[in-house]
Amino acid sequence: MHDDLITRAKAWLEEDPDPETRAELAKLIDAADVTELAPRFSGTLQFGTAGLRGELGAGPMRMNRTVVIRAAAGLAAYLKSQGHTDGLVVIGYDARHKSEDFARDTAAVMTGAGLRAAVLPRPLPTPVLAYAIRHLGAAAGVEVTASHNPPRDNGYKVYLGDGSQIVPPADADIAAEIDAVRSLNDVPRPDSGWETLDDSVLDAYLARTDEVLAAGSPRTARTVYTAMHGVGKDVLLAAFERAGFPAPALVAEQADPDPDFPTVAFPNPEEPGAMDLAFAKARETDPDLVIANDPDADRCAVAVKENDEWRMLRGDEVGALLAAHLVNRGARGTFAESIVSSSLLGRIAEKAGLPYEETLTGFKWIARVDGLRYGYEEALGYCVDPEGVRDKDGITAALLITELASALKEEGRTLLDLLDDLAVEHGLHATDQLSVRVEDLSVIADAMRRLREQPPTELAGLAITRAEDLTRGTETLPPTDGLRYALEGARVIVRPSGTEPKLKCYLEVVVPVATHAGLPAARAEAADLLATIKRDLSTAAGI
Repeated sequence: MHDDLITRAKAWLEEDPDPETRAELAKLIDAADVTELAPRFSGTLQFGTAGLRGELGAGPMRMNRTVVIRAAAGLAAYLKSQGHTDGLVVIGYDARHKSEDFARDTAAVMTGAGLRAAVLPRPLPTPVLAYAIRHLGAAAGVEVTASHNPPRDNGYKVYLGDGSQIVPPADADIAAEIDAVRSLNDVPRPDSGWETLDDSVLDAYLARTDEVLAAGSPRTARTVYTAMHGVGKDVLLAAFERAGFPAPALVAEQADPDPDFPTVAFPNPEEPGAMDLAFAKARETDPDLVIANDPDADRCAVAVKENDEWRMLRGDEVGALLAAHLVNRGARGTFAESIVSSSLLGRIAEKAGLPYEETLTGFKWIARVDGLRYGYEEALGYCVDPEGVRDKDGITAALLITELASALKEEGRTLLDLLDDLAVEHGLHATDQLSVRVEDLSVIADAMRRLREQPPTELAGLAITRAEDLTRGTETLPPTDGLRYALEGARVIVRPSGTEPKLKCYLEVVVPVATHAGLPAARAEAADLLATIKRDLSTAAGI
């Protein structure tokens, strides 16, 4: 086993084109460091519907130039098999370690395969890449990003020509082509021949952002903004300036790209502590709202002042606010969300007489809904301009929520007042999440098996009225690894995360409330129910 491992590591080293990972691997081989080598060579980083994502480092189970070149070669072969013999592949990248290298390698592989490649001019938000695919009529797009993962990670996200991320069976077909790449020596990688785009694509994207706002709407709300050490700042500031909003006050420590994300444990606005600097800036400047993007700016977080304290709105709260705003503006078309998001969107759409659809988790599914006008996911993802960007877009979402805050401000009201109105109109929809990060993935498999073999019959004293194993699919959903429980006045979904080593449980309770006066009692009841469901579910899953 030991000799075989060293042999495989040496074979990998022979092909590795990157001096950094070569040095790292050579050192491990010289030291015969089996503890470090074994996990790196325990398989191959699997290409799935999220593309690739993993820790940077040498070996087939890490993100590195060898893995990326193979992935690009597989994608090129897939595109050619689909008839795109000289199609355009547009490539974007964020500011993480190695992102620019991976983008350049991808361009070289596409060019070597006879396809045309165009690379965005510098690190830019993921939605700009998603926009560029449709704008340029590309056959596919690649974004090199690990979104809001820890600094040691990177990733590779693939879009097809419709501008939305890949879904089955394309992922399996591309994975099969990647597996068919025998040696890196078989992959031509010229030193030039691709195009580096100028700012015209970005300018076209920015011109399009104006269209998410209503002509002549108020633009008075004042904001604090953090880019979370990512690539959002310049594009968001340009969009806000074009729109005529007051210039956001920046969280200076997090404004510029930094692949080490020094001020946060996890560069995700949802993680504890990530918004502390933004709240400090808000206490200093007293804005109407705080806006944060994640590092690749496809997500948007919003915080508001409640009882003199700043608090993050949940993704479901922002999702409902944007929906109500669009309905109020007379939007037509389908409203869609993933199954783990709040059922309040369905109530809002139904009352407005608009079509509504639920999809599996992920914008790759939401973006494919026929006639989509608005889609959102509880994990801070909002698609407010599906004709322009068929993916979540943290820039246009920020514009739209700031327009809504401005309109309410003119009436002497806030986002919280509108949330209260929605609760009285549709019932108080309160959501929470039980999320368990694991070192050992078998913990997740064990919890799912336990819930399947011994399903709970009640949670928080509420009888489970329907239990669905989503691996079998439903009338409206393709199969996925997940469990869904319907309770009297509540709903629970349990699923392994597609992008992180986490088990995620999504909880929602709906408490009817007749008047604004009844809201505090309804909120207390909802909080109590959510806490008890969380506790009972933990016990049932053994986590």
